[in-house]
Amino acid sequence: MSAKHVKGNVGKALDKAMETGGGVLRLAPNWVPRSFLHPGRRIKLDPRDWYALGGNRGGIDERWFASTTEAANDGRTWDEGLSYVVCGRQKFLLRDAVAEGGESVVGKRIWKKYKRWPVYSKFFDNMGPIPHHMHQQHKHAKLVGQEGKPESYYFSPQMNNVDNNFAYTFMGLEPGTTKDDVRKCLENWNQGDNGILDLARAYRLKRGTGWLIPPGVLHAPGSLCTYEPQWGSDVFGMYQSLVEGRIVPWDLLVKDVPRSKKKDLDYIIDMLDWDKNVDPHFKEHNYLEPVLDKKASCPGCTDKWICYGQVDGEHLFPAKELTLAPGAKCVLKDGAASGWITVQGCGRIGKLRLQTPAMIRFGELTEDEVFITAQAAAAGVEVENTGKEPLVSLRYFGPGLQGVPNVGDYRKQ
Repeated sequence: MSAKHVKGNVGKALDKAMETGGGVLRLAPNWVPRSFLHPGRRIKLDPRDWYALGGNRGGIDERWFASTTEAANDGRTWDEGLSYVVCGRQKFLLRDAVAEGGESVVGKRIWKKYKRWPVYSKFFDNMGPIPHHMHQQHKHAKLVGQEGKPESYYFSPQMNNVDNNFAYTFMGLEPGTTKDDVRKCLENWNQGDNGILDLARAYRLKRGTGWLIPPGVLHAPGSLCTYEPQWGSDVFGMYQSLVEGRIVPWDLLVKDVPRSKKKDLDYIIDMLDWDKNVDPHFKEHNYLEPVLDKKASCPGCTDKWICYGQVDGEHLFPAKELTLAPGAKCVLKDGAASGWITVQGCGRIGKLRLQTPAMIRFGELTEDEVFITAQAAAAGVEVENTGKEPLVSLRYFGPGLQGVPNVGDYRKQ
């Protein structure tokens, strides 16, 4: 991308971008590698660029959307995980735009409480399963200067033309599992497979559905490409020592553990939300299917909730899937900021063109991603399908949005 990076005071650049897009900001693709994972090859990154940051950094198997959260990778670039706004020949961090624009960008409620955009989403795209792991609860993450991380999943049909190697996800622990059972797995870490998956059950992944994963809950994501709205943190702990024949180092278990606790098995086990892990009704309490938003839908336009449900009594990062038939138009009246990614078709959002790419070179600008600011959302944003196939997009919101369904509400339709 040849755009010049505006640093420091981005006020003038933000004003120009807001005017150009009518409050809708164009975002550049934001690629993140993982040294311990194998790219699933479905997020449209050119095959020549799977290892664009170097083989030592690992393959790129994630694309982050509307992110002001840094990726917690060893050897990371200074801006890894951070999204850029692009306008003409200028670019600047969305994080700086939020700091400059405040409530006009993220909304009064979010700005007052968080003074930032506290969530992000991504495509996670792996060839096979990844280790049974959890994201710390806030009380544990706080001890290492981080925040806890709940997250949610949606398996977009457009992003899953193939299953790859293992389209099943282990979640939680089998009811009746004891802490001593988990302790034995940790004690056997250096003996190859520590057997943690023997204590869990796997669920077959289904396109067009999703899951809510609270912090402290073990999960070993399978090989469907996953859209993941989540809290703005990159903490985790891997509890599985061997995946597809590859050793998982102890360091990835205790990456976000206080120095004095890195060998403390009691502490490591206590990081798990035990009741939620051994919940005998885990699927009932965490499985999601789309819920039609009748008020936001109209002929030629279908708007569905795809990620929803409360974590500790609050909807933190709900998400929707919008589908417009060829030639259809609608006006989004969300009343709240959101991060948008287009997954099929072409069209227009406000003043900006939308186009779903077939292949993307690393560093290349696309026309598939935008951030709808609170200012634009309050006024209403027109979306139009100008193509001959459905225009399909995913968009996620921040905490506090009203009218969001609860887990299980899909059964009421």
